[in-house]
Amino acid sequence: MNFINIKTDEEIKKLAVLTSEIWHEYWPCILSEEQINYMVEKFQSYNSLKTQIEEEKYIYNILEDNGNIIGYFGASPKDNYLFLSKLYIKKDFRGLGCGKQAFKKIKQIAQQCNKNVILLTVNKNNINTIKAYETWGFIKTNETVTDIGNGFVMDDYIME
Repeated sequence: MNFINIKTDEEIKKLAVLTSEIWHEYWPCILSEEQINYMVEKFQSYNSLKTQIEEEKYIYNILEDNGNIIGYFGASPKDNYLFLSKLYIKKDFRGLGCGKQAFKKIKQIAQQCNKNVILLTVNKNNINTIKAYETWGFIKTNETVTDIGNGFVMDDYIME
């Protein structure tokens, strides 16, 4: 698997298309179409991604395998941990170990940033993803409900 570190405007545009595609395929069983559209625009649009990468020092990678774009992840070094913000795999590639390979890369990034802890938030209804994170050694440490505007909230577990 190849990891393409996103830096240029063209790469950010490509990532924004990918994020929208995956979110609209992944989330309808948990979130409304209205909330998905709102969250993609707020957190995963070209402008949002550009700000995250250029100003907030997020690290985004597109996952590629045998010429296929299969997913992406985004992480951000914080004071005492690496925040794993996003890890998404396209539907046709789930259950094949791609997420596990991506997580190995994320652990390498944490080491490069001198972070011993990886922290993430995950929707409480995202059962399969929670199971995957637990398999990789994550434990639930807390819960949080975050108002993201427009009448929407994120109801998450915090895992590390």
